[in-house]
Amino acid sequence: MNKIYITTAIPYVNGAPHVGHALDYCLADTYARHRRLNGDEVRLQAGVDEHGNKIYQKAVGMGLPVEQYVGENAKKFRDFVEKLDVSYTDFIRTTDDAHERRCQEIWRRLEQHIYKAKYEGWYCEGCERFITQKEYDENAGICPDHQKPYEKLAEENYYLRIADFKNKIRDAIESGEMTILPEFRKKEVLKLLEESPDVSVSRSRDQLSWGVPVPGDESQVMYVWIDALSNYITVLGYPDKDISAWWPAAAQFVGKDILRFHAIIWPAMLIGLGLPLPKAIVSHGFVLVDGQKMSKSIGNVVDPVEVLDKYGVDAFRYYFLRHIDTFNDSDFTWDKYESAYNNELANDLGNLVQRLATMASKNNISMEQPTEYAFDEEYVKMMDNYEFSRAFDYVWDKIQDINKKIDEEKPWMLAKNGETDKLQLCLQGLIGDLMKANYMLSPFIPGTADKIYEVFAGKIEPPKTPLFPKG
Repeated sequence: MNKIYITTAIPYVNGAPHVGHALDYCLADTYARHRRLNGDEVRLQAGVDEHGNKIYQKAVGMGLPVEQYVGENAKKFRDFVEKLDVSYTDFIRTTDDAHERRCQEIWRRLEQHIYKAKYEGWYCEGCERFITQKEYDENAGICPDHQKPYEKLAEENYYLRIADFKNKIRDAIESGEMTILPEFRKKEVLKLLEESPDVSVSRSRDQLSWGVPVPGDESQVMYVWIDALSNYITVLGYPDKDISAWWPAAAQFVGKDILRFHAIIWPAMLIGLGLPLPKAIVSHGFVLVDGQKMSKSIGNVVDPVEVLDKYGVDAFRYYFLRHIDTFNDSDFTWDKYESAYNNELANDLGNLVQRLATMASKNNISMEQPTEYAFDEEYVKMMDNYEFSRAFDYVWDKIQDINKKIDEEKPWMLAKNGETDKLQLCLQGLIGDLMKANYMLSPFIPGTADKIYEVFAGKIEPPKTPLFPKG
């Protein structure tokens, strides 16, 4: 048994959970469940980032004490993670006393790579980062992600000297010590690494009061990177205790918009601390709506809670794990979602379970179900390579093959003709195929997989209500 640690990016609590967060959680949970099925002991982290100006200003704007605001929103995200049936083991809030204290110790251990300097230039509050002049020019002075002009700032802050770590980070990426997925993102990261400036890791208390104080300098507050990125190891207890049983992480799941920070700043911090780098950083794309990025101003934002409430968690997981490509931008429309629900979940799977269970029950067919099945080698390879949408397609092909096999073997005709032995062999074979496919489905849609197993374990009873009622 291996100890496996998997992480998700911690979202800001200045807004409601969105589908990007859901994708992060579902991908990480699918991998966690896959590894557990292979006998590994898994820790899966989730959490929230509660510091920064955006959060403070939102609380003030709502007339709430910031502690109350972040507490209420942290609960929303924790409830959301649970609503998605994510099998997390650890949940961290960056306002936790232990986290703040551990961050300050991490700062002290990085001090030989930190210096203070004056900065005058561009800043994006939405991204919470400083912008190079080149980036400012390329974007015509407007952040492409937040559609707001960059601000001109003049401050004296602390900087992490990224130059100290560039060679080691590049070597780790090129050698595969730290895998960047998908492969085409690796080239982007290496290019960004070459151009990466030193990064600001503090803000003046005059500009940012809601954060972790910089050790030894009360005029400065820790900036998002050392505070937020450290959560992956502070939740394990670092630096208070040895975390080598769990660290390095087997996989860290992030959106493509924050990959640069996880593939450059985070490795720099780890190298500075003398810790190994994560084995893999898995970057997913955006969920688009009719080919466009979701935007409140356009009015095309899909509320994941609305989808969950209307169709249930496994229907949500099905669409976002199969029809949203693991690595690339993919499209969501209600038409596509409803088509997948009715034609695939309700017909291909739900109807298959109902038909097989009904025929088996009517003909007194029962069979012992093994608690484990051998996974197909091709499926395991895709899952181990984080190719979840491909692996899901592979399993769904098995489901469709069983439906075709029923039509070809016509068990109802065997029953009609009184061919009892042939009927028993036929139905047991079909049920065996379904249960093997169901085992491979279980990391993706665990609740449904459990229900299917219960239907066919022991005395077979058809479901009293459809697994996926048609809308």
